[in-house]
Amino acid sequence: MKKYLPLILKLIAAIIMLQTLFFKFSGAQESIDLFTKLAGENEASMRIGTGVLELIASILLFIPKKTWLGAILTVGLMGGAIMGHLTKLGIEHNNDGGALFISAVITLIAGIILLIINRKDIPFIGNKL
Repeated sequence: MKKYLPLILKLIAAIIMLQTLFFKFSGAQESIDLFTKLAGENEASMRIGTGVLELIASILLFIPKKTWLGAILTVGLMGGAIMGHLTKLGIEHNNDGGALFISAVITLIAGIILLIINRKDIPFIGNKL
């Protein structure tokens, strides 16, 4: 199991991030409503920008020497998502039963664990941790 844990965590994080891209990139009304609450008139920029960063993070998670970078990006993105839920959106958004919030928490945890597992690959500080 220990051998497969990193792969399982990468798949969980990437699948959660990638499944939302269709909604972000296609301009689905639910996504527009969510990012309007977060960014107001800058909704489109934040929605597309977040989608691009989530796509990059998902790819980096599967590049062996760059997993740490994908994990840092994942942690930052999900930290922002969680803060958005706690400050502006609420844990439950659009009667989703908290699914988006829970997905962000699960992805954050996966990112943190991957970052710990891959800490030796982080330039300048990896060997010191």
